[in-house]
Amino acid sequence: MKVVVVVKLLPSAEQAKVLQATLDACNRAANAASQVAFTTGATHKYALQQRVYTVLKGEFGLSAQPAVRVIGKVADAYTTRTTHLKNGLLGREGSKRRAQAEATPIRFRPDAAQPFDSRCLSWQVDARTVSIWTTRGRMKNLAFTGSPDQLKTLAEHQRGESDLLVEDGMWFLSATCEVPEKPLNTDPAGFVGVDLGIVEIATTSTGQRHAGRLLNRYRRRQNRLRAKLQRKNTKSAKRVLKRLRRRETRRAKDVNHTISKSIVERAERTGHGIALEDLKGIRGRVRQAKKNRSTLHSWSFAQLRDFITYKARRAGVPFVVVDPAYSSRSCSECDHTDRRNRPCRAVFACTSCGVVMHADTSASRNLARRGEAVWNAGRHVSRPRPPRESSGLDAGGNSAASRALTRKPVASATGG
Repeated sequence: MKVVVVVKLLPSAEQAKVLQATLDACNRAANAASQVAFTTGATHKYALQQRVYTVLKGEFGLSAQPAVRVIGKVADAYTTRTTHLKNGLLGREGSKRRAQAEATPIRFRPDAAQPFDSRCLSWQVDARTVSIWTTRGRMKNLAFTGSPDQLKTLAEHQRGESDLLVEDGMWFLSATCEVPEKPLNTDPAGFVGVDLGIVEIATTSTGQRHAGRLLNRYRRRQNRLRAKLQRKNTKSAKRVLKRLRRRETRRAKDVNHTISKSIVERAERTGHGIALEDLKGIRGRVRQAKKNRSTLHSWSFAQLRDFITYKARRAGVPFVVVDPAYSSRSCSECDHTDRRNRPCRAVFACTSCGVVMHADTSASRNLARRGEAVWNAGRHVSRPRPPRESSGLDAGGNSAASRALTRKPVASATGG
């Protein structure tokens, strides 16, 4: 599987100027190529290369391979935009936003990332340096730093392109690594259900609870600080705002990495799979008071799901996504579903069998049961057979045991 490793470059002041000039030249060339692609409709890589390759080398000072990488970047950008238009991500048919996107060529910022392949960039991991092409010739002995795990992954699995990028004056290289996956555990001992939330970021059916109290408190503090600085609106306040940007994003990302690592490691150690609820589109379904909207929209559940997905693949842990409908109102013991089962946010009290537990724990147990049903259904799918009177099957070919196992409908599976 492909894993991206980001390392920090440590250029001198002179090297940083050369890198900035290189990025600027590459993105000016990309804008010129984008204009040609938009005017002629030649958005395919090879068709575009026939029209702009010589111009990029002559007018922008690019060598042969960097010019090819610029053309590839432009072609990929148009492919992505076509996909977004097709999927309605840039507005509905006839909308102003969609019309504007279709009527303008793609533009690249002066500091937009630039891809480099093995002909333009080489790694010396042991020496912690790279050699990279620039518009002023080959830059050698450019130092970089990274964690021991990053350096090990680079040394053993680095393959393909690396992207040069700059953020807030800091330089990074984003390297693509091809990391082998462990064999998939095709016979898990069971499934760990994971219920996601804002107050409790993740609650598992095995008893793990990852509270979001500290992260939510940090977000509220950052919101108050930003509001205060924006009201002040002085030059110094703007400098502080610039320094603080992305800090909250990095904190949330670190928390999600920690939670996903803990969940996957425990599932791998116990031989279980992971069942995660599908929350796609929840921001459009849930209605919140105005004061709570920022909390809902800063909830990074999709990032946590992505982290769990790739770490489970890497560890060979089965992973499925299930429909969360009524999982918080259904009793995990007797399957009784009632709105009154939730007297408050944190407590689940079944009105039928009387069981009382934490609401998120009850929901995660329901997700675990649904995950096991999805996994088994995926493994045991076969060609439909006509019902037989003595077989105990219903008209859909399901036995009583399988009907009992799949008491709640499930939406989709991404494993098995």
